[in-house]
Amino acid sequence: MSAAVVLPRSSVEEMVADSGPLSHLRTDELQRFGEELDAIREEILADRGARDRRYILRLIRTQRALALGSRLVMLAACALHPWLGLPWASMPAFLAVLGLGTLGLALAKILENMEIGHNILHAQWDWMGDPEIRSDRWEWDIVCPSSQWRHSHNVVHHGWTNVMGRDRDIGYGMLRVTDRQRWSPFYAVQPLSFLLMMTLFEWFIALHDIEVAHVWSGKRSWDEARPLVREGLRKAGRQVLKDYVLWPLVAGPFFLWVLAANVVANVARNVWTFVIIFCGHFPAGVHYFAKNSVEGETRAHWYARQMLGSCNIDGGRLFHVMSGNLSHQIEHHLFPDLPSNRYPEIAPRVRAIATRYGLDYNTGSLRRQFGTTVAKILRLSVPGPARSRRRAQVVLRDDRHAV
Repeated sequence: MSAAVVLPRSSVEEMVADSGPLSHLRTDELQRFGEELDAIREEILADRGARDRRYILRLIRTQRALALGSRLVMLAACALHPWLGLPWASMPAFLAVLGLGTLGLALAKILENMEIGHNILHAQWDWMGDPEIRSDRWEWDIVCPSSQWRHSHNVVHHGWTNVMGRDRDIGYGMLRVTDRQRWSPFYAVQPLSFLLMMTLFEWFIALHDIEVAHVWSGKRSWDEARPLVREGLRKAGRQVLKDYVLWPLVAGPFFLWVLAANVVANVARNVWTFVIIFCGHFPAGVHYFAKNSVEGETRAHWYARQMLGSCNIDGGRLFHVMSGNLSHQIEHHLFPDLPSNRYPEIAPRVRAIATRYGLDYNTGSLRRQFGTTVAKILRLSVPGPARSRRRAQVVLRDDRHAV
């Protein structure tokens, strides 16, 4: 969480004086808003205990059993292949069993990536004192090194959520997701870029902290990027060796079948992760902010920026677990270090606070949130009406109230 710098009273009053998302709140009301959210956080921190420990340990055991079991099912499927002298009528059974193993592996990878790895790396479980389940030791099943992700995500993204020119997750350097981004011919192909990023999402995340575009343009030196590249290549090499060489080799003559199954499982995980993450900050109604709007923000303003810059997805318990509880993106951005299994229980309280103080609480079905995101990607791939300079200034001034 960003530092709770206290602004002089005149500065705070200036930030809520004009029209804007917080203009209806008096300074004392905004302060109480922050205090109510602080109270929720402190309550959950004090209440962490045995049931939370059981949750994460059981989830890790389940995920590992599912991953190993699914790989064994893939290998067992090979016994049904006609190459072993069975009639060709056994081919559908082979494909069905191989598909079952592939589906199980994809689900295991989603669990590890979303509800386990992502949240462990946020230090949500460091309080347990477990030597393995620690944010500085966990290495997840994805090509991006954990250390690089902790910087690009925990520090940069969570620190500068939806701040233009600061949060590199706004479009990930490839997509135009708001009309405040100046259009260029590069964005004309962003529907294709969108699909490419969705398919290969883990590889794009692996490049995120390196800032390839800045290295290419000279804004970042190669000497600074080289250690990150080396670390990334080592991690990617281990992942490729595991999924695309060693496990397929165990299948012997069925190498290509198991290789293809692993590719499908990884792509399925990439697509699901992409969809959930893009529903967190890009649907219709989400707020973006100017850099000058976050200068000296208080804790209450930080909370308001996280709330207005994030979006939830409606769903049931299983959906929330499979999304890593990023379906509660608002709660996650307000309290990134709280155990994710607590987000569903505090979400109604957070929503009630938002309603009481007249703040947007952006939530909707997966169809609505991802549908409006796709519509935005398509619309912003072509140049739209240019904002006038005066209108842009008004929008930026409004942003000061949103943070």
